[in-house]
Amino acid sequence: MMRYPALSALALFASTANAHFRLNFPAPRGPDTEGELKFCAGYTEVTTNRTTFPLSGGFFTIKQNHTPWSGAVLISTEQNPNDFGAFNDTKGEQFVRYWANTDVVGNLCIPLDLSRTNIPGVRDGANVTIQIAVIGGDGELFQCADLTLSNNYTIPKEISDTCSNTTVSASASAQSPSPTRSGALGLTQQIPTYVFLLFVLGGSALAIL
Repeated sequence: MMRYPALSALALFASTANAHFRLNFPAPRGPDTEGELKFCAGYTEVTTNRTTFPLSGGFFTIKQNHTPWSGAVLISTEQNPNDFGAFNDTKGEQFVRYWANTDVVGNLCIPLDLSRTNIPGVRDGANVTIQIAVIGGDGELFQCADLTLSNNYTIPKEISDTCSNTTVSASASAQSPSPTRSGALGLTQQIPTYVFLLFVLGGSALAIL
C-alpha cells in the first residue's frame, strides 16, 4: 500500500475539522468523499465512462477547505489500476506533479500538462488514471480519475469557464524534498486570463495572468 512517510508528519496538524477535498474535474471515479483515506476514495475499479482529456494544456479543479495542506498528482498507464502499486514503475511513484505545500484553500484550478511527463505510455489515445493525493488535517486523502488522452481535444467552454480560483489565502510555502524521477514536473505552462495555483518543483507559487 503506497504511503508517503516523508510527509506523514503533515497529517498531525491540530485541526480535526473534516478536511476532505473534492475533485470536480476531471470526473472522479465516484462521488463519495467519505472514503478518501482509502485508495481512490474506495473506488477500486476503473470507470467504464472515461473522461477525454487533452494531452497538453489540461487542468484539474478541486475544492479544498483545510489549511495548510500538501498535494501531488500521480499517473498509472495500467488499464485497470486498482491499488497504489499501479502508480509505480521500477523507479518508484510516477509523479506528474510532485509534492508541494500551500495554505491556499478554496476552489482551485491547477494546470496539468501530461505531454511533458516523459512517462512511457502517456500518449495520444492512451487510457490512463490520475491519482490526486492530499495531506492535511484528515491524513492522506486520495481521489482518482480515469482518462483517455487526446492530442486534438479541447476542454469544452462550459468547463474551462469554471477554471478560476476562489481562494481564502494567497500565501504559499516552499517544500522539499526533491523528486527521484525525471517525470516530475516544474510546470511553467499557464492558461491565459485565469489565476492558477502552481505546484512547482521545489516549491509552490501563485500566478496571476
